[in-house]
Amino acid sequence: MTLKTLRFSARTFLQLGNHRAKHVAQHGRPELERSTPVRLYYETAKPNADCSVRTIDLRSDTVTKPGPAMRQAMAAAEVGDDVFGEDPTVNELQRRAADIFGMEAALFAPSGTMSNLIAVMVHCRERGDEMIVGDLSHLHIYEQGGSAQLAGVHSTTVTNLPDGTFDLCQLETKIRHGYPDAHYPRSRLVCVENTHNILGGRVLPLSFLQELRSVADQYNLAVHMDGARVMNAAVALGIDPSVILQHCHTVSVCLSKGLGAPVGTMLGGSRDFIQRAVRARKALGGGLRQSGVLAAAGMVALTGMAGRLDEDHRHAKIFAQALLDCDPPLYQVDMAAVETNILRFHLCDPLLTPVEFCERMATVAEGEDRALGQGVRVLMFPHVGGSVRAVWHLGITEEDTQLAVLKLRFVAQQYAGERRRAH
Repeated sequence: MTLKTLRFSARTFLQLGNHRAKHVAQHGRPELERSTPVRLYYETAKPNADCSVRTIDLRSDTVTKPGPAMRQAMAAAEVGDDVFGEDPTVNELQRRAADIFGMEAALFAPSGTMSNLIAVMVHCRERGDEMIVGDLSHLHIYEQGGSAQLAGVHSTTVTNLPDGTFDLCQLETKIRHGYPDAHYPRSRLVCVENTHNILGGRVLPLSFLQELRSVADQYNLAVHMDGARVMNAAVALGIDPSVILQHCHTVSVCLSKGLGAPVGTMLGGSRDFIQRAVRARKALGGGLRQSGVLAAAGMVALTGMAGRLDEDHRHAKIFAQALLDCDPPLYQVDMAAVETNILRFHLCDPLLTPVEFCERMATVAEGEDRALGQGVRVLMFPHVGGSVRAVWHLGITEEDTQLAVLKLRFVAQQYAGERRRAH
């Protein structure tokens, strides 16, 4: 991408409207704005083909690519018709996932959005059923309202706190059973997210999950965990995933994020739940045929990639500390909130917007190759609440992280110099 194109992108952001999200007063929670400017940035800030420039892609852990071992496993996979239950590689993946999760059974699904929707459809099977979700949860914000659009399930929200949890007393005020008063929907399901995406990869405390399950049992509610990154949570806590998931009835675990598979999510639960989930998956178009090729990648991801997630966590912390130590000071970050591979931080100068900052990080500036030894493009994402998001994954080495640190220092010095000259 040329400097001219990036400058055009920034002007477009300014023309199209509000490019700075505001903090919500309560809990410092972010306002959710996924406007055209942000989408446009996401589409334009892509890696280029210039071999002389080092591109470090921190936009998401979904940008990973399968390595040689994973590709070899895909090529050698034994396959069959999975709709008939005859794909041996899929069957083995499902058995292994159930064992890792500490659940009776598991089901391979194409995506986390689909597996979350399947869970909602199975848990909430009657018209007038309702689920309770966090107001900043992925399931509520980023999945197109599929529970209402496709499953006919009403949702109500509880307020997510900065650590991804919510107040259980507030939860109890939201529980409605519909009888004997026919005005109300029937509460059937409560959903949690672990780690919490919008709130910066926060890990839900085990004590919270235990207390939540106690409340859910009291009111006969099911607990579903959107565990897209629950393997990151397990590594951060130093425990097996099953220790976390013992407090949930069902879970959705992505293979295609930090674990590095090109596609796929595992849905875990009881045998009865999974039998019903198979029917829901088929209705949603997820009945795949010779899907062992994909399951083979998932097997490598699930059984061989979790052990390296602590590298991503360590690299995120290195970068976060560099933000705090930067001279001149330009960045704000809460180190206590940096628990896994997702980092959210703010800019000290209100005149420097997240969009402009991300543009500077993604642009090779004049003189940069002399200062850094080469041109470096660091791709990040203008996020909610006026923040910037960066996500570490298996495609980012320690050397990449150190180069990204050099780049953020260069940008801070460059910006400070421009401000001095302007005054």
